[in-house]
Amino acid sequence: MKHDYSLAHLTVLSVPPPELVEIAARTGYEYASIRVTRVTAAEPLYDLARDPVLMRETRSRLDATGIKVHDIELFRMDPAIEPESFAPELEAAAKLGAKRIIAQLPDPDRARAIDRFGRLCDMAKPYGIFVGLEFPHWTETGTLSEAVRVLRAAKRSNAGILIDMLHMGRSGSSTDELRGLPREWFQFAHVCDAEREVPPTLERCLRTARDERLFPGEGSIDVRGILSCLPQDIPYALEIPRSALTKAVGPEEVARLALRVARSHLDGAEGESVPQRRSGTSAR
Repeated sequence: MKHDYSLAHLTVLSVPPPELVEIAARTGYEYASIRVTRVTAAEPLYDLARDPVLMRETRSRLDATGIKVHDIELFRMDPAIEPESFAPELEAAAKLGAKRIIAQLPDPDRARAIDRFGRLCDMAKPYGIFVGLEFPHWTETGTLSEAVRVLRAAKRSNAGILIDMLHMGRSGSSTDELRGLPREWFQFAHVCDAEREVPPTLERCLRTARDERLFPGEGSIDVRGILSCLPQDIPYALEIPRSALTKAVGPEEVARLALRVARSHLDGAEGESVPQRRSGTSAR
């Protein structure tokens, strides 16, 4: 089955949103997924919520290319962050035409996390925006079961779960559980691959997630098996940051390779194989 694909910003995070849109168009994606907040001080901030020039240029590129914004990230609520602080980002998402946002809950206080998630969903609902809860495997909400607990407690009609292949594969979450959950909870998936074994340190876990993911079929996560548990008509957002390969061939070529390999591995279409790993270009 042929799927629609979105170019997730983390795959080419060095480029600003207007260039992300252009790359998505030139390399054959249907959508772009834009990051408008910063997770670490080292990564760039593309503050579309507060930079009218950047917003205007991004919208111009969207109009010119026909690329649509699939989702906006990252609405990450740690113990210090209230959902109301994201009001400008929600408005920016609506201006860009996005109908989905990604939330995370790295918070040890479960009751507080559930309350904040519900309030974020309430803020998003007037915009017609769906909130997908992602469960990074090193956080307090780090498994599918924990994400399900949040959704069942929050009871919001515009809430669901974002399945990321890395976190699903490394968290020990059950595909049997995934298969039994409401279909409407799943509106898209983050597709990548990696070695299934969890690194022994948090630093190495983060390095994999932010810099060293693999193309589908290149690692040991059962990407096809996980995706078979999800609705088959959902878009796949390719979130495959590969710092070493990007330095070698550039972000646009990484985006192009990611899509070709994904289509070949997941859609059954002809595509280019992953380049042979050579010294200086391997993402591992």
